[in-house]
Amino acid sequence: MALLNLGDDPWLLEHESCEKLHRDIMEQLMQRQRLSRNTDKYAHLSATIRLRLKQYNNEVGQLKQKLDVTTRNDSITAAEAERRTRQVEILHSKAIQMQKMFDEQVSTKVQEDRNRLLGQSGMSTWGPTHSDEQPDVSNYSVSDLRADQKRMLGEQEQGLESLAQIISRQKNIAHTISDEVDLHNEILDDLGTHVDRTDSRVRTETTHISVVETKDKTCIYWVIIILLFLSIIVVAAI
Repeated sequence: MALLNLGDDPWLLEHESCEKLHRDIMEQLMQRQRLSRNTDKYAHLSATIRLRLKQYNNEVGQLKQKLDVTTRNDSITAAEAERRTRQVEILHSKAIQMQKMFDEQVSTKVQEDRNRLLGQSGMSTWGPTHSDEQPDVSNYSVSDLRADQKRMLGEQEQGLESLAQIISRQKNIAHTISDEVDLHNEILDDLGTHVDRTDSRVRTETTHISVVETKDKTCIYWVIIILLFLSIIVVAAI
């Protein structure tokens, strides 16, 4: 933890830094509580809070280590050491509370998404929530209980159908992606075949050009020989 020497006790400055970090994390937790779990902002804020919780725990640990060193060196009075020890314990308790709040927000958001998916407003299909007041069934008749059971089964079936539709859509998307990949692989295979054919043609044409060049050179040699022979005949005739 980087500190500036402002003439105050460095330990107190670090303690105030931890308190400020605690306030910042609590503010971000409140913001996170109001966001939907499926948004990018929620994911980004969750990652930031995780990093800050780790930073907070590290700084509280450093604060405790420095207090232990100061206490052993008798740099502060026993009463002041006891007071600072209680302050560190309070900071540690705040860390536990913030971590618990962070974890509970995750479980609460998951439960809300499940209820919304299954079409439930006040009760989860997998069981009643603790916050709901249980209905009085003492005056229910057998037919009423069967009707409620049938209604709950119908709601559960609707939720399962919604879940099945979502899974089916995901499966169709996966098939579409697989088809696209297969198509691209076929295109790449065709391109590879065309490249091989083009390379073979280039090598063949190169060979033909080499043959023609060799024949051209041989023809020039024969022309020179014939011209020399004719020159000799002409000189002899003279």
